[in-house]
Amino acid sequence: MPGETDLATMLAALRIERRAEPVTVVHLTEPVALDDGVLAVIQEGEGTTAVVTIAAAERRGWPVAFRAAWLTVAVHSALEAVGLTAALAAALAREDIPCNVLAAYHHDHLLVPLDRADDAIRCLESLRG
Repeated sequence: MPGETDLATMLAALRIERRAEPVTVVHLTEPVALDDGVLAVIQEGEGTTAVVTIAAAERRGWPVAFRAAWLTVAVHSALEAVGLTAALAAALAREDIPCNVLAAYHHDHLLVPLDRADDAIRCLESLRG
């Protein structure tokens, strides 16, 4: 199924889903496998960045510097869609809510400070108009 490319259509269908467990972002010097609690891995020149549940980070002794809620943008946007990420980021910026974006095949995912998650959801869902 191809993803949506029309910004107005994507915003009208916008739903935000929150993962139950809070997450953190960790920097590792060695690669890590996707396993229990490791949700996303990105290999960078400086090392490995992983998004993991806070519980998994604590079990492994990894530092928890950023406590975040993982919000899924539940609209199937096409990889070549223009404007959705910008619209979401601009709305959050107006409310002074930091956001880190991960793009995946079917959805975009936003990491927002745990204590601002409800504010972020309200802000983003208000874009439906």
